[in-house]
Amino acid sequence: MHPRAFAILTAFLLGALGLGAVAVTQWVPAPAVTAGAGGRTVQGAAAAGSPSPTGDPAVWTRSTLRNKLMAEMAATDPGVALADLDRITKKDPYTVRFCHPVAHELGHAAVKRYDRDFAKVISFPHDTCAAGYLHGAVEEMLATSTDPGTDLLKLCAPELRGPCVHGVGHGTMFVAKQDVPTARGLCNSFSSDHLRITCSEGLFMQLFGPDEEDENAKAQLPADKLAQEPLYPCPEQPALFQSACYFYAPTFFLSSHDYPDHPEVYAQALKWCLAGQATGGANDCSRGVGSRTMKYNLDREDWVGQQCATAADGWQRKACAEGMVSYYTVNYTDSGAAGRLCAKLTNAEIARDCRSAAGLSASLD
Repeated sequence: MHPRAFAILTAFLLGALGLGAVAVTQWVPAPAVTAGAGGRTVQGAAAAGSPSPTGDPAVWTRSTLRNKLMAEMAATDPGVALADLDRITKKDPYTVRFCHPVAHELGHAAVKRYDRDFAKVISFPHDTCAAGYLHGAVEEMLATSTDPGTDLLKLCAPELRGPCVHGVGHGTMFVAKQDVPTARGLCNSFSSDHLRITCSEGLFMQLFGPDEEDENAKAQLPADKLAQEPLYPCPEQPALFQSACYFYAPTFFLSSHDYPDHPEVYAQALKWCLAGQATGGANDCSRGVGSRTMKYNLDREDWVGQQCATAADGWQRKACAEGMVSYYTVNYTDSGAAGRLCAKLTNAEIARDCRSAAGLSASLD
């Protein structure tokens, strides 16, 4: 064969073989490094969300968790999806940071699927992720109601259980288009102060931490108002509703200061809460910081205790520890949960405060 023809044929064959190699090779991206909760880093394929042998990603995000569970519910029923959510949160506690709003979405979807048959919707076990599924279902029922002011009193009847009424509180903000006074008026429709307060817990949780980064909700916290009053709008609330407002206010502070990548913001939040001393809200705010810090770092309990220990005054360290216990016992509902938490704390004072708070009501999520 002519040398020139041979060279051309050889080049062609080598090129074809190269393309074939590209087509059959299972390429693996280089290990990546991404920030995790509280500034931690996750290396390797896990950072890219590579699937594990079980089919789950090595590291969950809110979107991957949501997509899996929504698809699972569509193929089966809410009970299956919620059971899987419970499994995931117990296996990977960091998912608790975002499982509540995911459970909300499951509740919204279930109401649509079962054509507003609320009894059917809540017939599935729904306590996981602080009853987020129930809250979402209540929200959807009220948001699509032609007479929400009447229906909100009927949804949870006759038992009027706390998680359901809390869910109504979330729903009032949907009905009121994020207007706090209007939503507060709906909560006032309940017959007792206890139920009104429980409803307000959902109201302010929705205000400070909207499910889908709702810009309309954020608009209720204008920068000029916050500059004048860091804990706005809590001081201007009626006395009955102030405690819940101060408790959930740290949710907004932490999210607006990028807590996943700036772990120092938890200690800063405790200092920020001191702005509420003049109006009597500093203690509830500090409890809220302890609760949110535990929620966002459920897989490292002692680190959470160390954040509470940064507070300058004993009363604030105690309040922060109470918030820790409050959230931990909401997430882990068994009777030994608080004891396990306290045993993991290495700071003697915080451990003592934890044990003192072990009987604290766990109604807040």
